Amino acid sequence: MELARNFDGSKYMWDGRSYSNEQEMNDTKKAYLDKGFEVQVVEEEKQYFLFSRRLVAEVVVEGQPQ
Repeated sequence: MELARNFDGSKYMWDGRSYSNEQEMNDTKKAYLDKGFEVQVVEEEKQYFLFSRRLVAEVVVEGQPQ
């Protein structure tokens, strides 16, 4: 399985797990969605794979500019 895939022009990262149980996959997907991630599901050979991404909302920079 690839570590990253593009969906609609956006890069998503694989969570590193394969799910053979649809309910377990849906529970994990919901947990990602609750944390603000976008999630894509890929089903291949009776296995489910989750790919997720989250946009950075705010970047905090410390220190003085050079």
